[in-house]
Amino acid sequence: MTFNEKRYNQFSSHLKQKFGVKVYKITLDAGFSCPNRDGTLSSGGCIFCDGSGSFSRAHSNMLSIEEQVETGIKNLSERFGAEKFMSYFQAYTNTYKPVNELEKIYNSALKNDKIVGISIGTRPDCVDDDKLSLISSYKDDYETWIEYGLQSVHDKTLEKINRGHDFSCFLKAYEMTKSKGINVCVHVILGLWETHDEMMQTAQTLAKLNVDGVKLHMLCAVKGTKLSDMYKNGEVSFMSEDEYVNTVCDFLEYLPETTTIHRITGNGFKEDLIAPRWLGKKFNTLNKIDNEFIKRDTYQGSKYKEFINV
Repeated sequence: MTFNEKRYNQFSSHLKQKFGVKVYKITLDAGFSCPNRDGTLSSGGCIFCDGSGSFSRAHSNMLSIEEQVETGIKNLSERFGAEKFMSYFQAYTNTYKPVNELEKIYNSALKNDKIVGISIGTRPDCVDDDKLSLISSYKDDYETWIEYGLQSVHDKTLEKINRGHDFSCFLKAYEMTKSKGINVCVHVILGLWETHDEMMQTAQTLAKLNVDGVKLHMLCAVKGTKLSDMYKNGEVSFMSEDEYVNTVCDFLEYLPETTTIHRITGNGFKEDLIAPRWLGKKFNTLNKIDNEFIKRDTYQGSKYKEFINV
């Protein structure tokens, strides 16, 4: 595979190749909750999650879905000359309602003819056959994705971060989702106090599953989270930027070239970020990842064939 500009398979390049122009995501907040925050599973939610439910805060959930879509299209068109868009349900757990309510919500996000896709962020313990059948019904007309927050394949890590599900739960949801023909993007957090080998085991497991997409995050403490309290109390530490850069490259080298990479770093909102502070310079980190691949003369998938044939 020949990657465009990068030595990894950018999701944005995949969309541009498919639709002929750059496709922009419109982040949506449909007012969902989360079973790991409302007391259904446990108290407090994941230790890294703040009150926004990992939402970008691009819109207010006081607006209807249609209004959020129209506002997003208007802003991105004026700012970037954008022509095509994906509706991205990002805040909290976006399958955590009865299926009849989900259908109304999702349909509302697809009414504008400039929308070419839909991506739904959720948890693997919040899907079932009916919900997946609904989402699958969009795939013939739209670029359709489910994004599962996995974070790690290690149950001890999932327990430590108070995730509320184990790896077997993810695997069951993944297999159900793939049986419906839906694209799956898996979220992984690096720096969860795991050894390098443990993080590579997550990469290798996703490689064996041949996942459609991966979104990598660096563990960070933001205001209003249990993790921020743990950091202030000296209970946890975070990876340096160089450690993260090297780990990302190592991780991507195991993934097959066909896996689209939706994100490899993110900085959230600088005013909320407590640590590590280097995350506030996103493009600096991206450039370092590019340069590290060039220095190594490797690329996404360079270890895949050797690993998968062992």
